[in-house]
Amino acid sequence: MKIIHSLFPLIAALPLLAAEPKPPAPITLDGLVAQALAENPELKFYEAEIAAAKGERKAADAWANPEIAGELGRKRVRGDVSAEGTAWAVSVQQTFEWPGRVSLRKAIADRQVQLADAGLEQFRAALAAEVRKRAFALFTSQRRAEATREVSGRGEELVATLVQREPAGVAPLLETRAIEASVIKLRRDASEAAQEAQSALYELNQLRGLPIQMPLNVAEVILNFADLPGVEELLRRAGRANFTLRQREIELAQQGFKVRLSENEAWPTITLGPQFSQEKAGDNETVAGVGVSLPLPLWNRNTGNVEAAKARELQAQTSLRLSQREIERKIREQTAAYELHRKEMARWNPKVAEQLREAAALADRHYRLGAVPLTTYLEVQSSYLEALEAIYATQADALNAQAELELLTGTKLIKP
Repeated sequence: MKIIHSLFPLIAALPLLAAEPKPPAPITLDGLVAQALAENPELKFYEAEIAAAKGERKAADAWANPEIAGELGRKRVRGDVSAEGTAWAVSVQQTFEWPGRVSLRKAIADRQVQLADAGLEQFRAALAAEVRKRAFALFTSQRRAEATREVSGRGEELVATLVQREPAGVAPLLETRAIEASVIKLRRDASEAAQEAQSALYELNQLRGLPIQMPLNVAEVILNFADLPGVEELLRRAGRANFTLRQREIELAQQGFKVRLSENEAWPTITLGPQFSQEKAGDNETVAGVGVSLPLPLWNRNTGNVEAAKARELQAQTSLRLSQREIERKIREQTAAYELHRKEMARWNPKVAEQLREAAALADRHYRLGAVPLTTYLEVQSSYLEALEAIYATQADALNAQAELELLTGTKLIKP
């Protein structure tokens, strides 16, 4: 009977254990990027932009619709012989653009499609880089929060142990208060790290197009900061594949076509079509022919639009040159920052984080035995957490620099 009674708490806890939700399966950085590229809602905006540009391309290639006109009335003739009858006329007119004008409009619309394609490609690359940054921020924030809670938990246990002892003077009391103060700070640090992790989680879910509060478990992140090509090679890659430069070049080519189109529009359009009329007033009179009309370019030679288009072309040339200089500056800055962080990480002991964690636990055990003073105990605990934060911050800075270089050069450089 006693055995049965002892099993009651376990039996009662079984439904609770079964109802406890399982933690989500860990997802790698590449898996998160794939989810974002497939589900991000903002991608639909850029896809719609491409569809709109293609629609404009069709409109630029279409001819103007022909126009049909008709007249109907009565005709009365007076004189030696008076007569009255029906008079009517009908004409069909088609407007023809000046040669080359439609081709120029098509060329401008083609460049607009290229701009939309480049915009989508740029957004996808930027989205992948941002997902990697946010995922690594979530991973490091969670690890920092766990480490801080571990250290603060040991401090709380130590304070509970010291309080139970009979104080033998002021020194033990002061040591207890010092440990309590450190625990308060550690609790705040753990809360801040947890808050950072929560913010990173919300941002990641938003980028992935999922419910904001959905839990996420980022798999262990192992970063590989490999050697980069030389700066000159990175600049050459940027000249070929940088998204901003491609956009500026497309805009410049597009503006050149707009200048030529404005010059072409100085010449008039031609309207041409058959005409047919008939009058029945005594005699039966029928007229058939071809009508031609065009405006005389006397007062408006489209000079204002030509000058405006040429000014826009000059602005596009200037924007391209400024973008080239800006991108070169950013590439040199990010390359220098990446190499600086990479050299710093090369000096580290690969197992330094784990060794510091073990040292913090060792200091706690020996302080309880009275083998180390309070200052050593507190210094080892804080040094462990500060070093862990510095490690993750340096890795994050190197990852951000590498991601920025990937965007600047349009080249895949990140290898998780």
